[in-house]
Amino acid sequence: MCGIAGIISHNAKNYAEEIQKMTDAIAHRGPDASHHEFYENAAVGHRRLSIIDLSETGKQPMFSDYKRECIVLNGEIYGYQDLKKNYADYPYRGTSDTEVILAMYQKKGKELLNELPGMFAFAIWDDEKQELFCARDRFGEKPFYYATGKNGEFIFASEIKAILASGLVTPKVNNEALYHYLQYGYVSAYQSIYSNIFTLPPAHQLTFSKGKISVERYYRIPENNTHITLSEAKENFSHLLKTAVKKQLVADVEVGSFLSGGLDSSTIVAMVNEFKPKQTTISFGYLGETSELKYADEISAKYHTNHIEIHENRRNIAPELLKISPYFDEPFADMSYTPQYKICEAAARHLKVVLAGDAGDELFGGYDFYSIENKLKNHFSYHNILVKFGLKQFGKFRETSYITKESISHKNILDFHQNKVRNFFSSKEIAALGIKTRYHQEYSFSIDPDSLNDMMRIDLEKYVPGNMLVKSDRMAMANSLEVRTPFLDKDFAEFCIKLPENLKLDGERDKIILREAMQNYWTENIKTRNKQGFGSSVENWFEEKSLNDLSDVLLKDKTQQIFHFIDFNAAQKFLKKDKKHWNLLQLALWADNYGKYI
Repeated sequence: MCGIAGIISHNAKNYAEEIQKMTDAIAHRGPDASHHEFYENAAVGHRRLSIIDLSETGKQPMFSDYKRECIVLNGEIYGYQDLKKNYADYPYRGTSDTEVILAMYQKKGKELLNELPGMFAFAIWDDEKQELFCARDRFGEKPFYYATGKNGEFIFASEIKAILASGLVTPKVNNEALYHYLQYGYVSAYQSIYSNIFTLPPAHQLTFSKGKISVERYYRIPENNTHITLSEAKENFSHLLKTAVKKQLVADVEVGSFLSGGLDSSTIVAMVNEFKPKQTTISFGYLGETSELKYADEISAKYHTNHIEIHENRRNIAPELLKISPYFDEPFADMSYTPQYKICEAAARHLKVVLAGDAGDELFGGYDFYSIENKLKNHFSYHNILVKFGLKQFGKFRETSYITKESISHKNILDFHQNKVRNFFSSKEIAALGIKTRYHQEYSFSIDPDSLNDMMRIDLEKYVPGNMLVKSDRMAMANSLEVRTPFLDKDFAEFCIKLPENLKLDGERDKIILREAMQNYWTENIKTRNKQGFGSSVENWFEEKSLNDLSDVLLKDKTQQIFHFIDFNAAQKFLKKDKKHWNLLQLALWADNYGKYI
């Protein structure tokens, strides 16, 4: 895992100071080494976190055999040893996965993306063509940002802060992105918080040639569901998951696992045990009787892991926010980022690489709201206008169920999913705050508004890259830790995406395929448990004086940076120590951290 940066411009050696500032700004992504290379029209930089090929032959920026091409890579190419056999005629000088991409590029050009696995964001400067070729992995595990500098330079980096550090771009706030943040608590994976700094979306490639930028999608998630029996699905599920985990265990350093005690992380730990009988596991425990640590302890005991526990310290929330929030270059309101930072911090004391169970809920149907949506689409009033009208009138006199109320309020499960699930502010409230430019995301597939599988596909293209993987990458990289996600292995993920809905959830169970295929790997208590999110609540955190003091400083003073973007008087009405208050506080922290650039 690393940090990359580059400036494409005439007389590139004149940008030595700028490229140094860029890589310095992301030193946390790669503390093991820093290096830069220059062509006449390209300056590329790299910060290295040594995982594979720890020798000098794994150093980046990496030249091809005749130095016509130069690559900087952030990520890992899983299964690269087998892939390398298909390009055996290339004169390799080392054993890194990075060099395999150079071999592929020389033989296949941009078509290499069709067979490149793993998590990655890379840039290849082709000096012969005077062209830059960049790409980002299919699900958005690794970040990539770019901008045009004040003198026409093409600038790219792993994080926005590196682009800002170059001094070549004066950012302008993007109101569409601000709207999305206020509604969902994160910036869309298809744009950045700035209108003149761009993100390369997941599954997209970029070419910069002759002063022109071209961006296009190279991969789409599968649209159609397969017809398969439960027994066949269980066999394929187990085989593909074991293969994915085996590939992601390849490293020249120890690989550990996060263990929450939930179904997903317990499954990853169990699969690792198939190939590595002694592993290190790390858990985060929060205060209260609902702590998951007891479940994590059961799995740790079952597989004899070297288990490490860390615990929530609620008294230090405000100082932790001030310390951690600058690692996000954009406003970010997911409440679990502080425990994510703490568990990564603890893991980094012992490890450089950790496997995580992220994206299991989106692939197997694990969230409670998927079950609610399943009930909504099976409700007797679904798509029946007359029945809905009757129920609405009935509700004026008698109390109706939650499902009935939601059925009346939403025309289909897509409407419920987009406007009820994980929402902070409503459109009306956002307008009151002064933001009226709404962002509409396009998807790589045709959406059936009545399909549960399509709701999960939406989350894989919206929530997972925009929230989950941003949190995972930034908090891990803040601690110079690499986090790998076996569930997002292309073959395994595609298999799960295409599974029919009845193998994911029904009226009584969720994650059916996972439970059926993996239950023998769990303890009895874990077999019967339901999903449990982060244990603390916003209301509990706002009981702390220091957090309220921080909020007062940032949100009750109209001279603060945040009020350059939203209305001060409107904001005061939402300071009620709830999730909307939390959303505004995180926006204020971002504005305080990065307002100096705007």
